[in-house]
Amino acid sequence: MKQLIVFLLCYTCFSTSITVAQVPQMVYKTDNYWQQQANYTMEIDMDVTSYQFEGQQNIVYTNNSPDVLNKVFYHLYFNAFQPGSDMDIRAQTISDPSRRLSHNTGTKEDPVYESKIAGLQPDEIGYIKVKSLLQNGKSVNYKVEGTLLEVQLNQAIQPGEQVNFDMVFTGQVPIQIRRSGRNNKEGVALSMAQWYPKLAEYDEEGWHAYSYIAREFYSVWGNYDVKITIDKDYTIGGTGYLQNPETIGHGYAQKTVKTEGEKLTWHFIAPNIHDFTWAADPNYKHDTLQVENGPLLHFFYKNTMSEEQLKNWKELQPKAANLMTYFSNLIGPYPYKQYSIIQAGDSGMEYGMCTFIRGEVELESMLRSTVSHEMAHTWFQFLLASNEAKHEWMDEGFATYAEYKAMDVFYDENKLNPWEKSYNRYIELAQSGLEQPLTTYADRYELNRSYSTAAYHKGCVFLAQLGYIIGEHNLDKTIKTYYNEFVFKHPKPLDIIRTAEKVSGIELDWYLIDFAQTTNTIDYAVKSINKNEVILERIGKMAMPLDIQVTYTDGATEDFYIPLREMLGDKPTSATILKDWTWVLPTYSFETSKKIRSVQIDSSGLMADVNSKNNRLSLK
Repeated sequence: MKQLIVFLLCYTCFSTSITVAQVPQMVYKTDNYWQQQANYTMEIDMDVTSYQFEGQQNIVYTNNSPDVLNKVFYHLYFNAFQPGSDMDIRAQTISDPSRRLSHNTGTKEDPVYESKIAGLQPDEIGYIKVKSLLQNGKSVNYKVEGTLLEVQLNQAIQPGEQVNFDMVFTGQVPIQIRRSGRNNKEGVALSMAQWYPKLAEYDEEGWHAYSYIAREFYSVWGNYDVKITIDKDYTIGGTGYLQNPETIGHGYAQKTVKTEGEKLTWHFIAPNIHDFTWAADPNYKHDTLQVENGPLLHFFYKNTMSEEQLKNWKELQPKAANLMTYFSNLIGPYPYKQYSIIQAGDSGMEYGMCTFIRGEVELESMLRSTVSHEMAHTWFQFLLASNEAKHEWMDEGFATYAEYKAMDVFYDENKLNPWEKSYNRYIELAQSGLEQPLTTYADRYELNRSYSTAAYHKGCVFLAQLGYIIGEHNLDKTIKTYYNEFVFKHPKPLDIIRTAEKVSGIELDWYLIDFAQTTNTIDYAVKSINKNEVILERIGKMAMPLDIQVTYTDGATEDFYIPLREMLGDKPTSATILKDWTWVLPTYSFETSKKIRSVQIDSSGLMADVNSKNNRLSLK
């Protein structure tokens, strides 16, 4: 693929001609679907010495629901970074605390964990303080409960009504601990994620006003118009299209306007998103790279790193462009005109039109473990905006699926099962007795490691194993159809299943129920072979269709396919299709035309059988 490296961004790429109309429009309401809309206009003034900022915010909120709303909720995420917060208490009480939120003051053999948040001093904590809030120009009553602002409305918002909320607020950026914050381990000054008062989402299930504990987010779609005033030596990268590059310079354009004073105001517009994130540092190097038939990529990284690390960032750029093209082909076209990869945050985390990643790591680690995963999140959560606080596996797991598939192609590995790592991690959890169903809320897992394995790896297996059930071609088509039907919406687990049903013609409600809503496991065995008869046994509670390979005594092989009756259909296959097997029957038998030497269940490894040792039987 021909690549064009652009070191000086022309003015036309960021002119105010960039509008909402340049990306596909969101569907806020149809006969069968509705979602709320929140359009933000914000101005903040950042003091880079005190790490405090003053802000003004206007939200035009449209109630597309059929319900009357008597109150609204805002998230005040920065309030989590205070001693005694829910995030702090959770870090102190969970038995396997995150190393990001806690540090070990004991030994490796006898660890003693202490919350990092508990030790923050007043000038190190994070906060958002609301100074005033108006509904259509009139003051409203509100109260703060940790990371939530509950607003009692003067007048209820009627179905179809549009209202204005105007807020004046102040904030303090915390010491960098989790995702957001100042002065991270690599010296980035400001990592500004979830930094503003953010309206909670309301959908057919009601308000999703979660306390911020550690994990995921769920936000309202809308358009953002944001002005950030900051020290003139700082470069900003993040969400949105810069509207005044000729004033800013900083690698965005040749600066033509003389700076008055010590600060610059950066003006961004971001259409059709549900989050606005940015990072800033006085030592950022800014590169750009145009993806052929795709967006302009921006790279922001510290120019104070070693020569080797700076070289890694240069070499990363064309690889990131290839990834953008690969994911657009795999899932659906990236609809925005830019995407930024930014050295910031505490590791890797996805945001609207950008990602934060670590910068001082090996190139392969940057690409394989971080950029590939975080870029995949652009589709699985930032375009297909599932509620990741409730269905965390739909974004983490699906992004992991796409990440591993991409890396198998990029490194020319051609694995029979590119997702083998996820299968192994899931099976290990399933056998541990510590598994909780995927219906568990992200913050409610008893163990951090159980959450990670379930969300990332079982979620990945859910999608990869769906390909085993309906066929790889049907899965590829399902993913593209899912994108086309639910881009800029809030899809739920049933939506991916119903999409797969429509594509494949196979009933799949049983799969969603057993694999996502329970901890039932899959375990099949070859019970016995008697000349040309095979007897199979279902040991696990979860039933599945089976791919069987039989090797005959003459060395020939034959493939068989046993449908699951509950599927009411078959996947495309060249194998010999046998009668179906219903989940209530513990055993199943069939006969072959020749004498058998061995039988193998699922030679691909794409069925998540928790005990593969009994999947093969050979006669001596």
